[in-house]
Amino acid sequence: MDLQLKGKVAVVAASSQGLGKAIAEELLKEGVKVIISGRDEEKLKRVANELEAFGSVAFKQTDITNVNDIKDLIATAIDTYGGIDILVNNAGGPPAGKFEAISDDEWQQAFELNLLSYIRLIREALPYLKINGGRIINIASSSIKEPIPGLVLSNTLRTGIVGLTKTLSEELAQYNILINTVAPGRFGTDRVKHLDDVTAKQLNVSREQVEQKAKNSIPLKRYGEPEEFAKVVVFLSSSANSYMTGSSFLVDGGMVKSI
Repeated sequence: MDLQLKGKVAVVAASSQGLGKAIAEELLKEGVKVIISGRDEEKLKRVANELEAFGSVAFKQTDITNVNDIKDLIATAIDTYGGIDILVNNAGGPPAGKFEAISDDEWQQAFELNLLSYIRLIREALPYLKINGGRIINIASSSIKEPIPGLVLSNTLRTGIVGLTKTLSEELAQYNILINTVAPGRFGTDRVKHLDDVTAKQLNVSREQVEQKAKNSIPLKRYGEPEEFAKVVVFLSSSANSYMTGSSFLVDGGMVKSI
């Protein structure tokens, strides 16, 4: 299938590691020019050097909770490549914790990281996406379909992403901008390792035991590979997707039981 991505420009937030990095790499393999971002500039340099083997990549140090950093990220994409065709909104997960243990400050920080950052990124990129039509992909979590115990911050704010996506799918359709949510299940990333460590500590068992129990709950009996998730994002970012917008897609190996 010709995804018609060669020469397109993508901004991928939070892409120095994990799923964000995998998305950047798969886009590069399809001929997309990619701007990666993250808080650690030295790490970004290393990742950009690594990804250059696959195509044209630039980077911008960005704290996506800082509105000026977001403005600078979009400006860098325009200055470097002259436009934006694809925006991939991504962010690290908020801290684990149950409702009574979460402070107002933690709620505010999680809101700014996991929802307000997406709003700001879309707002800044929108004038450029309108030019030729574009694609917006909002990365969420499987918790949009089935809340995850002990992750009240993520469970609450990730569902906000779904509401944003659905609303904007109608508002942006007139510009031929398609926007979708993609929700990962359990993948072999540092974030999942951290959550498994937290659970192991709570249950006083080993992380390996927690991991094995989680894998047993997944019909495919394994954690996903980041590139498996990334390929779904790449398809939805492409011209091959011409009629799916406002939808949420689970990439979870069949883990979530809801219909």
